[in-house]
Amino acid sequence: MLRIADSLAIKLTACVVGGMALLFSIYGYWNLRLWRQSQQEAGFQSADNISETIRRSIRYSMLRNEREEVFHIINTIGHENGISRIRIFNKEGKISFSTDDQEVGRFVDKNAEACYACHAKAQPLSRLGRPDRMRIYTARDGTRVLGLIRPIENEPDCSNAACHSHASDSQVLGVLDTNVSLAAMDVAVARHERRAVAFTAAALLVVSLFTIWLIWFTVHKPVRKLTKATRAVAQGNLDYLVPDIGHDEIGSLAVSFNQMTQELKKAQAENRQWTETLEDRVRQKTGELERAYRSLTQSEKMASLGKLAAVVAHEINNPLAGILTYSKLIARMADKGLGDERRLADAKNYLQIIEGESRRCGGIVKNLLTFARQTPINPQKNDLNAIIERCLLLVRHQMDLQSIELEKKLDAQLPPLYCDAGQVQQALLVILMNAVDAMPQGGRLGVESSYDAPHRQGHVVIRDEGPGIPPDVLAHIFEPFFTTKEEGKGTGLGLPIALGIVQQHGGTIDVNSHPQKGTAFTVTLPEEPPVNISTAA
Repeated sequence: MLRIADSLAIKLTACVVGGMALLFSIYGYWNLRLWRQSQQEAGFQSADNISETIRRSIRYSMLRNEREEVFHIINTIGHENGISRIRIFNKEGKISFSTDDQEVGRFVDKNAEACYACHAKAQPLSRLGRPDRMRIYTARDGTRVLGLIRPIENEPDCSNAACHSHASDSQVLGVLDTNVSLAAMDVAVARHERRAVAFTAAALLVVSLFTIWLIWFTVHKPVRKLTKATRAVAQGNLDYLVPDIGHDEIGSLAVSFNQMTQELKKAQAENRQWTETLEDRVRQKTGELERAYRSLTQSEKMASLGKLAAVVAHEINNPLAGILTYSKLIARMADKGLGDERRLADAKNYLQIIEGESRRCGGIVKNLLTFARQTPINPQKNDLNAIIERCLLLVRHQMDLQSIELEKKLDAQLPPLYCDAGQVQQALLVILMNAVDAMPQGGRLGVESSYDAPHRQGHVVIRDEGPGIPPDVLAHIFEPFFTTKEEGKGTGLGLPIALGIVQQHGGTIDVNSHPQKGTAFTVTLPEEPPVNISTAA
């Protein structure tokens, strides 16, 4: 199941709705701001009109110096709805007229909000624009008030009037300060803002719901069908088809997906057919190879048998020829009589030769039988170091005669190995005797044992300092009847028998030899015997 955060429809909906919310918010903010500015501009225009109306209303009364009439006009207009205060003060800042009786005769603070526009600017009041003549401040009751100052300029009628004249060089005679309350406008603006926010939120909600509905039916449902189809195909169901989901890009994708599934199904069927055909061909060829292998094996067996027969015939032929020769001599001597002591001694000597040659034939046949027949073994837990010590004891006399120095390094931590002690001793003794025979003039014989804990194997290394084994000879040392010893000193069955014994225990024999540097035989035996080991009954 997909998580909600991983759904394409959810991500698309979040992006679209979030974008619309941002755009609606920006649009609503600027719309409210522009509307507020327009309302404020309308308020400024209204206050400017009121101020101009008051100035024109009191102009003639002031020309006639009718102060009471000016006061009544200002007071009447000042009590109109929305008018907060009206006052007139001269250029010295003394309040001459005001809707607030308590202010009349006082001087205004030139740093107050009513005077900062005139005195903060480095230009005459008559040249100030309307924005510079307006200010907004907060009254004591907390409402906002718009104040507009308008200069009362020195007109020709003022300087020429008989009632009261002013110097013609005076540009501004006083200031008309009109204060209009913005409470009603603020209420209207707040109400409009609330309505605008509610309308924007409602519009955003409606558009968002419509967008969600549109994305759900045009994106989510088709994509879910495609996802379900891909999972079915991924599980191996190539018969699954995506239903019709429209004619847009996703619909085209569904059609392509169905075509791809059908092509995959067709390709799978073809592959299955080819596999079955290939299996039949493989079985056929395997049968042919097996027959060829059996024929080749039989041929190799016959060749090996012929070679073995030839070697055995050669090995036995020589002693048999000697036996035949000396038998004929004895027969001739018997025909002539054996009364002579010298003839009798010769006959005895001939009989000893015949006995030796007969024993030689028997030894060849015995070794041949030992090599050809695997003797059942009797595996038990045996100390490999003890077996090595017994082998060294048997060859000690020969080593002393040839002045061979023994270097022995046996691993005391070597655990007992599951093997036939007698047969392992026979195999090691063959290798030791070969090492001793390789050093007739003396040398050093190294015998080392060790234990490979990760592989649970014991190792015996027998190393000599003899002339080494040439590479062309090394490849044949384990072949039956192959020997490099002199005639009558070796049968060529020692190493093949040793290899058979070690392999029967599940082990190996490795040889490392270099000319004039000696030879090292490494015998490896497992701690536990292989499962298919043949044991004695």
